[in-house]
Amino acid sequence: MAFMPVKFNLQKRVKLAQGLWTLYWVSVIVGILVFSLGIFFKIELRKRSEMMDNGESHAVPNLLILVGALACGVNAFGGKVCHDSLDPIKFSRWRPTLRPFLLSCCVFVLLLLLVALLCFLMQVDVYLTLATGLKNSIRFYKDTDTPGRCFMKRTMDMTQIEFRCCGNNNFRDWFEVQWISNRYLDMSSEDVKDRVLSNVEGKFLMDSVPFSCCNPGSPRPCLQHHLTNNSAHYDYDHRTEELNIWTRGCREALFSYYSSIMSSIGTLVLLTAVLEVVDMAGLKYLSTALETMDDPENPECESEGWLLEKGVKETLSDMMSKMKTLGKTNQVEEGGDTPEA
Repeated sequence: MAFMPVKFNLQKRVKLAQGLWTLYWVSVIVGILVFSLGIFFKIELRKRSEMMDNGESHAVPNLLILVGALACGVNAFGGKVCHDSLDPIKFSRWRPTLRPFLLSCCVFVLLLLLVALLCFLMQVDVYLTLATGLKNSIRFYKDTDTPGRCFMKRTMDMTQIEFRCCGNNNFRDWFEVQWISNRYLDMSSEDVKDRVLSNVEGKFLMDSVPFSCCNPGSPRPCLQHHLTNNSAHYDYDHRTEELNIWTRGCREALFSYYSSIMSSIGTLVLLTAVLEVVDMAGLKYLSTALETMDDPENPECESEGWLLEKGVKETLSDMMSKMKTLGKTNQVEEGGDTPEA
């Protein structure tokens, strides 16, 4: 007995074909959106690639671009089939390809689910990548003359300004590295000499941050230097002066930005998978309804459509038996290749 059978007449078949045609082209638009978001996400990652520890995070946008392009092609083909379904001559040309097409749609839905899952799981990888990448960015901030790091300062400054953040975890990360190049230090100054000699590694460390950490909403001019020295500034207490510089770390700010993008795209990909399942079900009903017409030459005749020709249990048992038969056939062929004694 067929699974979920539905009776169709000419009017129902026409409405189903028209509705499916519309739904398929909605899916094409969603595919274009997924493709565009994949490109957008890739561009956003490339903007700050200097602050990313590896290139594995680009796997998600690459897959999004792929599934977006596939969604456009698959759904455009399905829309064409639905458009030609009401013409018996045109539909007869598509009939041999419907079964392989539906099978490929099943594989495509699994791919969509995998991509959606990666959009949520890869957020952990992005977080770890940012943690290491930002740490290195702060360490190489001063190396504006070193090939490969010439634009690290600009990238870090623009990131801190755009995302209103400072440092990796917080602004104190700048206290642990020498972020001013030696070429801009007066080595004849006693203060500079004392700071360099007092450090085991010979680095010029100070409780200061770059200008990009400054909060323009502060009511006073920005204080970049001697941030933990209350006596160095008038009417200043570093424990309460929170408006002077950004207190949020860039890792948290960037991760929040990227994770929101990945979660939104993952939700959209899940919606695309749901649309594909609905399209597949509708196309299955339409194709079976057209194949079971009592009199193909009489378009007014009734027919029956279904999702599965047999019940769920019977279909699964048939699939298992086919797989077992295929496995036995492969074993026989492997055994037959052995030479006789």
